[in-house]
Amino acid sequence: MSQFLQPTILLLREGTDTSQGRAQIVSNINAVQAVADVVKSTLGPRGMDKMIQTGPKVTISNDGATILNLLEVVHPAARVLVDIAKSQDDEVGDGTTSTTLLAAELLKEAKPFIEEGIHPQIVIQGYRKALELALEKLEGFSINISRDAPEEKRDTLLKCAQTALNSKLLANTKQFFSELVVSAVEKLDPNILDRDLIGIKNVTGGSVTDSFLVDGVAFKKTFSYAGFEQQPKRFENPKICLLNLELELKSEKENAEIRIEKPEEYQQIVDAEWALIYEKLDIIVKAGAQIVLSKLPIGDLATQYFADRNIFCAGRVPQEDLLRVQKATGGQIQTTVNGLNPETFGTCGLFEEVQVGAERYNLFKNCPQSRTATIVLRGGAEQFIQEAERSLNDAIMIVRRCFKANKIVAGGGAIELELSRYLRHYARSVTGKTQYIVNSFAKALEVIPRTIAENAGLNSIEIMNKLRQRHAQGGEEGRWYGVDINGASGVCDTHSSFVWEPSLVKRNALCSATEAACAILSIDETVKNPKSDQDTKMKPRGQPGRPPMGMRR
Repeated sequence: MSQFLQPTILLLREGTDTSQGRAQIVSNINAVQAVADVVKSTLGPRGMDKMIQTGPKVTISNDGATILNLLEVVHPAARVLVDIAKSQDDEVGDGTTSTTLLAAELLKEAKPFIEEGIHPQIVIQGYRKALELALEKLEGFSINISRDAPEEKRDTLLKCAQTALNSKLLANTKQFFSELVVSAVEKLDPNILDRDLIGIKNVTGGSVTDSFLVDGVAFKKTFSYAGFEQQPKRFENPKICLLNLELELKSEKENAEIRIEKPEEYQQIVDAEWALIYEKLDIIVKAGAQIVLSKLPIGDLATQYFADRNIFCAGRVPQEDLLRVQKATGGQIQTTVNGLNPETFGTCGLFEEVQVGAERYNLFKNCPQSRTATIVLRGGAEQFIQEAERSLNDAIMIVRRCFKANKIVAGGGAIELELSRYLRHYARSVTGKTQYIVNSFAKALEVIPRTIAENAGLNSIEIMNKLRQRHAQGGEEGRWYGVDINGASGVCDTHSSFVWEPSLVKRNALCSATEAACAILSIDETVKNPKSDQDTKMKPRGQPGRPPMGMRR
């Protein structure tokens, strides 16, 4: 009988957890749904905010990428949604919640097919075909603004910025901030549009409408020693010296040892150290510098030395601010003063130090070498200012994309419904399982206008019926109809209402959501190493006293 016994084959270490098959795919879909439910209520102009507490820090936000990042999702499949939201945020700056909801809805529509035994690869193939058709049609629906007159193009950019701010904390002041955002982006080099050259500085206090735009670089006054107040605080066309060099006397180390035979020898060491620092200061002064900025400390001796010679100085300047000053003024950061000459100096039209609320700020205006701008953001609570900064960042990214892509579409769910109508019409022309899958992709697109209506307190069923009727008419008349949260009817021509978005945002959202859904559908087995459980117990994630969000259902 022994020859009939099969030996036990162990491929994995004892205690390894394996889940596979159809049940594993359904489990992953449920986990993704749980993540999407968290951010679903934040979509649209009437979306709600989330308050997330991580230790002593409290964050209030309705930005999808920020919320998902702070949740610390541990489910491996649900982490895919976090990654695509971050990718959307990095790439185009907006549409993170839409991407998350669309990916979850695609998986929700695919769930019945998986449960009925259809192979996941057939669903994936159908989704990719539907995506290809949707992107092709999206390109045809896009409106090109590159040929518009400068005034018309600027007005379009303002409308796109206002649309991006519609669902943010700054919605009530979107006209004010859209002007700031567009003006800031216009300061940049149109061929580069470097986002790093737009700085946002937060100053607590005052009204949010006290925020202002600086045509150049602004940063908070750094730590300073005695003698700083004697320095001049305003220059016109100054010569700016940028350093990565300490200008202070260093204290001896605690374990330093110096062996001398005479007291005079120690005095010689001290004199040599003073001679070195004075030599550096003399070189800077003789080179003609009027403003000296350094990433490293500038001590009390150097501060008083510069004050006596009507030179402004600031040490411990943050790296990002020093780099922006370098790019804006055309100066070069020096690591030594040897060979220092005026050719390495930068310049600006006007430098001044001003009081902003309870802080003092150094402003470099009218910088000739590179085009840059800084938005000084005012407000009450710290959480409000942080969320306002995230909102402005999204708007800046959207305007930059409009500058580069020069193509827009109507928002408010209009483009999603039009693509859905087109895909439903296409599905009637094909046979087999592909027909059902393409039709499910079209149905999933409707999650955007439906959620916008629900979050605004409208009857989503009634709104969706009205929108389907308008889009079924076809042509230019019904193509741009979307959700109207202000009107009595609940629907309107969003293009005529100036609810515009860059087509690149929609294109990137469709691609990211579809790829995420296909990636999760292609996973039929999860192998969990028991060592990972031990690591999780040793280093728990999330808030103490509360288990991490596993996202299991």
